[in-house]
Amino acid sequence: MSAPKSAPLPAARPANPANPGRTVDSDKRRLQMADIARLAGVSTATVSRALNGSPLVNPETCQRIVDLARSLNYSINVGAQNLRLGHNNTIAVVVPYQGRERQAISDPFFLSLLGSLADALTIRGYDMLLTRIDADMMADAARYIDNGRAGGVILIGQWHHHEALNRLAARQLPVVVWGAQLPQQLYCTVGGDNVQGGLLATQALLREGRQRICFLGDRDLPEVDHRYQGYLAAHQKAGIQPDPNLILPASFMTDGGREPIRRLLDLHQAFDGIFACSDLIAMAAISALRAHQVAVPQDVSVVGYDDVAMAQTFQPALTTVRQSIEEGGRLLVDTLLELMRSGSATPRVLVPTLVQRASTRTGSVAA
Repeated sequence: MSAPKSAPLPAARPANPANPGRTVDSDKRRLQMADIARLAGVSTATVSRALNGSPLVNPETCQRIVDLARSLNYSINVGAQNLRLGHNNTIAVVVPYQGRERQAISDPFFLSLLGSLADALTIRGYDMLLTRIDADMMADAARYIDNGRAGGVILIGQWHHHEALNRLAARQLPVVVWGAQLPQQLYCTVGGDNVQGGLLATQALLREGRQRICFLGDRDLPEVDHRYQGYLAAHQKAGIQPDPNLILPASFMTDGGREPIRRLLDLHQAFDGIFACSDLIAMAAISALRAHQVAVPQDVSVVGYDDVAMAQTFQPALTTVRQSIEEGGRLLVDTLLELMRSGSATPRVLVPTLVQRASTRTGSVAA
């Protein structure tokens, strides 16, 4: 019985006998480049520069060389070509994360906004490149434009890096940021009217007669700080002084609202309402109340923010401030495309609305 034949090894690329360090493929590419140079009436060095996106070659010559390269099936560095010629149908969507608190991309708000962005970009004939960067390295967002992989960038969140974003804008890069408008802002933003949103949320609780309202959110973040300004304005209009002991930091992590409420309950701190700066924070806060046999909304009314899909199905269904995420995605894309076309764009502000549901005493199930 003969031994089974072993599978043939893959053929190695043939070496060039005149130069063992080169393969026939590399020689073929060199000859193709010489052909392109001859047909274009330029040097092979000019061809090499053009195909690698060098600014030393004028756009007309560069385009002629690229067209010739394609006709000869020559492999082109697409990223470099896009960088030089300004033709790019890819938009980078960058979601920064903050230090130890790496808010997951699966966060319901992120998922909803990303879905809206993908729909808006697809309708307009663009592709989406999704990536993350450390919020302390905001300048890294520029690399997707600099290396030609994207024609523009949509950044989801300012965090507390206003000056870093201003430096990006000073480079006149096509970047649009989801966030709040701030003084001395050079970059373009799209986002909700967070002061108005905070006012609506707090007034909903005050209308129920709630007077000791807990605020949950990270006030170092511009959007949250604006919601806090709305919280203060609602109290001022009602002639009530908020208790500073009820103004508590809470992160956007899944359990961000649980620990602050547990601490208040352990300290026997009196409160009858909660304004949470995200729906997830509100849901975690309600879970902490349940664990201590505190009824919602009978004992404590709760209002969230964003109106993510889970808010309607949560028990009790969550009263919340809605900022249209679908409209937000569309406006982010349209604003960026305007910036890419003309070099300038107007910031856009979404008007928030209050959605009353069962987590407040006057709430009713709403769509």
